[in-house]
Amino acid sequence: MAAAAVPVPQGPLVVGVDSSTQSTKALVVDSATGAVVARGQAAHTVGGGSDGTGKESVPEQWWEALTEALRQCGTPAREAAAVSVGGQQHGLVALDASGRSVRPALLWNDVRSAPQRDRLIEELGGPKAWAERVGSVPAPAFTVTKWAWLMENEPEAARATAAVRLPHDYLTERLTGYGTTDRGDASGTGWWASATESYDEEILDRVGLSPELLPRVLRHGEAAGTVRELPDLPLPTGALVATGTGDNMAAALGLGLRPGQPVLSLGTSGTVYAVSAHRPTDPTGVVAGFADTRDAWLPLACTLNCTLAVDRIAELLGRDREAVEPGGSAVLLPFLDGERTPHLPHASGLLHGLRHDTTPGQVLQAAYDGAVFALLTALDQVLDADAAPDAPLLLIGGGAKGTAWRETVRRLSGRPVQVPRAEELVALGAAAQAAGLLLGEDPAAVARRWSTAEGPSYGPVPRDEAALERLSRVLADADGLLRHA
Repeated sequence: MAAAAVPVPQGPLVVGVDSSTQSTKALVVDSATGAVVARGQAAHTVGGGSDGTGKESVPEQWWEALTEALRQCGTPAREAAAVSVGGQQHGLVALDASGRSVRPALLWNDVRSAPQRDRLIEELGGPKAWAERVGSVPAPAFTVTKWAWLMENEPEAARATAAVRLPHDYLTERLTGYGTTDRGDASGTGWWASATESYDEEILDRVGLSPELLPRVLRHGEAAGTVRELPDLPLPTGALVATGTGDNMAAALGLGLRPGQPVLSLGTSGTVYAVSAHRPTDPTGVVAGFADTRDAWLPLACTLNCTLAVDRIAELLGRDREAVEPGGSAVLLPFLDGERTPHLPHASGLLHGLRHDTTPGQVLQAAYDGAVFALLTALDQVLDADAAPDAPLLLIGGGAKGTAWRETVRRLSGRPVQVPRAEELVALGAAAQAAGLLLGEDPAAVARRWSTAEGPSYGPVPRDEAALERLSRVLADADGLLRHA
C-alpha cells in the first residue's frame, strides 16, 4: 500500500521547537493551516552533579539535539521562513566570554538551592513582599536561588561567567548571535519584577549578579533576530527568529487560550493555569505569577503527585490503571513524593477509611480522587473573578488520554471537559509564535485558526460533594501527620 501523500503547504513553513528536560523536538508547520509537515526528536542527558544530588545538563547537548531534530525534518526545515524556541523554565545557564558553558546548567528540578531560597525570602521582606514585587514567592526551582547557590558553592564558576541565560535564551542566541529573552520566561527567574516589567536591580545586587550579564527582554511581536550563517544547521540563513518562551507559556499559546480558560495538565506532576488580565500576587506561594508570551499573565500552580503516583498505587494493588470501581468510603492522599500544593514537602501517602467491604478498585479510585482534589484546589486559587465557573476544563498531558482521569475530573469539578487532539503543544505554541511574527498576526489567534484546542467534549455531571467533603476533612485532620517526614 502506498504511503499517504503529504498535503502541499498552503502558507510559509515555520519551525516550533520544544527543548525539554530530556529531549528536543522540532515541528515544521504550515503557517496557514497548522498541519505538521515534518517532525524530529533527539535526546540529551541529565546528570546528578558531582555529589549526585542535583539535576544538571550540558547546554551544548541541547544545541546538538536541536540540530539533529531539524536534520530529521529533512527538506521542509531547510525551507522554513521563521523559527521559535520553547524551553524548560528556570534553568541557570552560565556562559563564559566565548559563549561556552562554564559548568552544566542547573535545571528546574535541581533543588539544592533551597537554603538560599529561604534566606532570600527572609532578607527581602518575606513572602508577601516577594509576591507583590516579583509576582511569585520563589521556589528552589527559580533561577535567582540557583545563582545564589552558585555564588556560595562554586565562586570560581560564578566569576568566570560572562552571560547568564535561560535554556530557551541559550538556543535562541545560538541561532541569532544576540542575547535576548521574553517576559514569559523571564518571569520565572525571580529577578524580573512583574510590578515594573523589568529586571530588579536590588535583587540582582543582593545575589551579586550584574544586569549587564542578562539578556535583553523583548516585547510581544519583536523579533530576536534572524538565523545566522551556520553551516551545520538545517535552517535557512536569514529566517526570522521569534522571541521564544518558557514551556508553560508556549503550551498556553499552543492552545490559543483566551483569558479565563482553565487548563489541567496531567503528567508526572500536575499543572493548572489560565491566562489572566490581572497580575498575580499570591503571598502563599501556591500560585506562580508568571507573565504570558504577549501582554497578559499566566497564573500557574503545580502539584507534585499526579499520573506517576496514581500508577504506583495501581501497581501496588496489582491492577490496571483503568480498573477503578465506584463507591466506598476510602480516602487516599497520594502524596508519595511530598506535595507542593498543598504545601506539604515532607508528606507521604496516606490511606484512611478502609472497611471489610472496601475493594481494590475503590482504593484505586480514591487515589485518582486525591490527586484530582489537589489539582482542583490549586485551580481555585489560579482562577480569578473574570473566569466563568462553568467554562470547560481543557485536559492535556499523558493523563488526559485516560478514561479514569477524565471521569474523575468531571465528577469532582462538576464542569464540562474538553480533551484537545493536538499534542506536542509546546512546539506548536512556538510554531504559532513564529507564524505570528512572520505574518504579522496575534500568535494566539494563529493557534485558534489552527484549531489546536479542538477535540472530544464531555458535558458536566453533578459534583460529588460527599467525596470532596471526605477529602477536605481527612486533609485537615491529618495535617500533623502530613507535615512530618
